[in-house]
Order: sequence, then structure tokens, then C-alpha cells
Amino acid sequence: MDDLVVLSAYQTRPMLDAWAQGQTQVESSADLGRHSALFTLAAAGIHLPDGQMLTWDAVEEITAHDTACYRIQNNQLQKIKFFSQTTNRAYSLMPTERAPTMLVAGFPMHRIKGTNPVQDTQSKMKAARPVNGQVLDTTMGLGYTAIAAAQTAVHVTTIELDPTVTEVCCCNPWSQELFTTPNITRLIGDAYEVVQTFASGSFNCILHDPPTFSLAGDLYAADFYRSLYRILTGKGRLFHYIGNPDSKSGANVTRGVVRRLQTAGFKRVIPKPVAFGVLALK
Repeated sequence: MDDLVVLSAYQTRPMLDAWAQGQTQVESSADLGRHSALFTLAAAGIHLPDGQMLTWDAVEEITAHDTACYRIQNNQLQKIKFFSQTTNRAYSLMPTERAPTMLVAGFPMHRIKGTNPVQDTQSKMKAARPVNGQVLDTTMGLGYTAIAAAQTAVHVTTIELDPTVTEVCCCNPWSQELFTTPNITRLIGDAYEVVQTFASGSFNCILHDPPTFSLAGDLYAADFYRSLYRILTGKGRLFHYIGNPDSKSGANVTRGVVRRLQTAGFKRVIPKPVAFGVLALK
């Protein structure tokens, strides 16, 4: 997967601007901004660093669709978008100024207003710290949480409901450490059911970043929280992403989450408004 070439309007717009100014080379990125690369501009199109070439029509198509990411294979564009037979939902990559987010049925899975998925992930790590020992990431998504946690944890186990999401990850340059980092284990299954298979006291830290309540209400249920409590070590910690606590819906969901976490046995539930969640201590 090291040869992934993925572009969005963030990368192609400077190419068009440079060509319009008469330049024959421009610095941009072939992997959605992870690394910079030098591109050669010619009348026929763009010469990519790996030897592929894109016509100007293709470059303009990418630039015109600023909410889409495109993988380039055999000099052809392939929009990164999949439909899941498991959930009957469409999944796609949406670019940002840093790492892309994933759209699920058209809704972004990361905070992108005034921030980006990298900063969003960093805020969750800071709210949950120390993220060490054995760590559980209940909902893999694009894997940013698991990848970040693996930098300090002994081992990270991450769960993903839908195999189609793994296909999206395979096309995302920012997700590649999911497949190469030795202390990450990926599991496919429903987190509600998978957590019941773990032994009591298995994890020092749990990172719980579920979809919205309307999409995954069972991952906000009291019995699920009791399962998370059971599999934490004696001084374990749970970071639960909820959503904007200042919004009406976010405030309502937060109140219910705090109440159910306390009922499940967590002795302290600490608001983490910067990270849009709460930290629950066993």
C-alpha cells in the first residue's frame, strides 16, 4: 500500500494555478498532504512522481469536486466511495486541510468545523491520557484513534462493524499504519457484542468514539457501559466522545451518558468539553 497515489482539490488546485502562471514544476502532495512531492507540468497534463500521468481534464475534475478524494491507478481516476451491503450505507473520503474524514451516508465522522481530523484525534488523546498499557478503541473508522494510541500503548485492539470501512482505509494514505503497526489488532464485528467476549480487567484504557446516538444507540446503552466497566482494570479509564456539549442535542445526550455511566459503576465522570466528551474513571 506504500504506492498509494491519492489526490483531492487541495493538491490539484496549486497545479492548475502553477500551469496558468506558466510554470513547469510545482510542489504539492501525492498522498493527501502527508508528504510533499514535485510534479512536472506539461501540455498533455501532470506527470506524477511514480511515473503516472493525469490529463488536465482529470486534474480539473478533481479540483471541481472539492468534497471527494481520488485514487490514481493506471493513469485513471477512481473516486474513493463504497456502498456497504452490511449497513446499506455509502462511505467516502472527504478531504480537509490535513487528514481526510470519512462520510457515512453523507455525514462526516470527525469534527471539521474550526479544526481537522488530526487535531480532533489529538484532543481525544489529551483528554484520555495517559493512554498506555492495553487499550481498546471501540470503533475503528479510519483508524486515527488507534494509530495515535499505539504510539504510547503497549497494545491497541480496535473494532470495526463494517468490512467496507476497511476498504476505505486501504485507500487512505493517513490510515496505512493500521496495517503496518505491529501493536494494533483489528477486529471485525459489532462492538456491543465483541466487548462481551473480553475477559474482565483486560484494558487499562478504552477510547469510545461511537457514531451519533441515532445511528448507534446501543453503544450508548447502560448495559454496554457496564460491559466497558467490567473489562477495565481496577484503575482504568474510559474516554467517551459524545458531541458538542454546547448544542441542545449534545447537552441532552451528555446528561443521559453521564447518568448511565454512573449507574454502570464509574465513580467519577469528568467533562472534557474541548474534546467534546467525558472521561469516566473506574
